[in-house]
Amino acid sequence: MTQPRTLLSGGILVDGSKPHILVDSSGTIVAMSERREDVVSDNLTVVELEGRLLLPSLVEPHAHLDKSLTADVVPNPKGDLMGAIVGWREAESSGVIAHDEMVQRISRSLEMLLKSGVTLVRSHVNVGGPVSTRYLVAAIEAAQRYRDRMDIEFVALTYMPMSGEGSDLNLIALNEAIELGVEVIGGCPHLEPDSDACVSIAFELAERHGRKVDLHVDETLDPTALTINDVIRYSRGSQISTTASHCVSLGMLPSEQIKPLAAAIAEADISIVALPQTNLFLQGRDDPVATPRGLTAIHALRAAGVNLVAGADNAQDPFNFVGRNDPFETAALMVMAGHMLPVDAFSTISSNARAAISAPTVNIAVGEPADLLAVRATTIRQAIAEAPADRVVLKGGRVVATTSVMSELPALIP
Repeated sequence: MTQPRTLLSGGILVDGSKPHILVDSSGTIVAMSERREDVVSDNLTVVELEGRLLLPSLVEPHAHLDKSLTADVVPNPKGDLMGAIVGWREAESSGVIAHDEMVQRISRSLEMLLKSGVTLVRSHVNVGGPVSTRYLVAAIEAAQRYRDRMDIEFVALTYMPMSGEGSDLNLIALNEAIELGVEVIGGCPHLEPDSDACVSIAFELAERHGRKVDLHVDETLDPTALTINDVIRYSRGSQISTTASHCVSLGMLPSEQIKPLAAAIAEADISIVALPQTNLFLQGRDDPVATPRGLTAIHALRAAGVNLVAGADNAQDPFNFVGRNDPFETAALMVMAGHMLPVDAFSTISSNARAAISAPTVNIAVGEPADLLAVRATTIRQAIAEAPADRVVLKGGRVVATTSVMSELPALIP
């Protein structure tokens, strides 16, 4: 008996072609043809895509699932970064943030991401301080519900400090997080008393345990805050997959300073994650005239060959009151605030994001994994602009989420 296969029919690719796509039991595309008879097979399940645009599935490369969906219970009246940090710490100490409610919130966020077309998620989770690894345990529990539908990895966002006085409990929690299986080492070197030591520890642990590195770097409009240089120094010549998220200060540098720095980032093979939602919300509040956008140096980095990625960061929490857990929202902001072309913005939430996470590429071609999104649009630009809710999400050729929308204009009574 032949192995079960799936036939995807009725989808339209960005080049206008309408191939029937055959996916084998391993989730790999094994044949494509506009003639259905060329790809028919025994033991076949047919998925009708009904004229939707077929794209590689989306990626969320930078979430904070432990904080998501808390905007109504964790106040931030001032709306700035320190207000968010203070609000979160007060919520922690008051008992508002608890295991069961966190599992429920993370589960809801993952469901929102999945329905939007995301099949690969990287989320930072607070580790250390008063919470030790409790948030990570909750995140792992929630993720188990979705492991057969999407790939999920966690970053240990280590409490400060990571070195020197007061670091012992944080480093104990970080090592416990590694034992729990956290895939990525994180931290915030620009907020540390010794940024070099922070970055050194992250790379040493990643090297020792075969992990990746993803650091919050220079999330400030201060152009002198350039701890990215520490990341470059440790990443250069390393085989460790390295990501620097935020890098807001790069966007404040003059051309003659950013060009060589961008070249050094490219040479060190560091991916940079722009985070438009949260940085547009938090940054620039002290500059009411000609307010800076709070984004990294998007075009200089791309011109230098840096792998530029975009993520949502926070979603409906004290660090960002809004956010739909939909990468099309992120891409739209990269177009509007980052002045990117839609097709380039799409790459930041798809192929570039996969490269940053060291995940397999997804192209709609024979031999590629069938991790796909079918959306009710005709072009990538329209998909980003309208973000239609009508979507079919496939992981390995299996339908893992479907959202159908029905709208009506009823007849008006004269």
